[in-house]
Amino acid sequence: MIAVVGLGNPGKNYEKTVHNMGYMAIDFFADKVGANFTKNKYYGKVAEVMLSGEKVILLKPETFMNLSGKSVEDLVHSLKLDIEKVLVLVDDIDLDFGKFRIRSKGSAGTHNGLRDIVHRLGENFPRVRIGVGRPEFGDLMSYVLSRVSDEKLEILDKTFEKVSKVIEHFASKKTVEGIDINRL
Repeated sequence: MIAVVGLGNPGKNYEKTVHNMGYMAIDFFADKVGANFTKNKYYGKVAEVMLSGEKVILLKPETFMNLSGKSVEDLVHSLKLDIEKVLVLVDDIDLDFGKFRIRSKGSAGTHNGLRDIVHRLGENFPRVRIGVGRPEFGDLMSYVLSRVSDEKLEILDKTFEKVSKVIEHFASKKTVEGIDINRL
């Protein structure tokens, strides 16, 4: 069993906002594989799907971004999962919009959701950082809580399709190592 966690903030106010890239990416993947977030567990919304003969738990924490670790920690402890078997999808202001980067482990950087997970469970979990860029002007908080334009949503369809391939690879190989993002 593995898990994929999409970070974001719950509620209609935060739908399709810059900071909810993890939610949007996991929703895209769930739609693609026909999974529905019908359960409330681990302080979040949960869907389950079988991929490559592997049970995959999809989780959208409802603890708000800065407390994402509480949800991931509950998932890991309840299912007795190794943290290395949890793939986290998250926004990244240091990457250009629509680009993404895969890491098998690492620090949280400036991301508060990742920081809470690292604080509770350590750095040894794979993650996909989805680029949202930085605001041209204005403060960062307003930017990450702003809605993504329709034009940029079209860009994200291609990005989320590639992220879905990363999830499929992770389900079959139990690692993100060896993925060439230029070939997705």
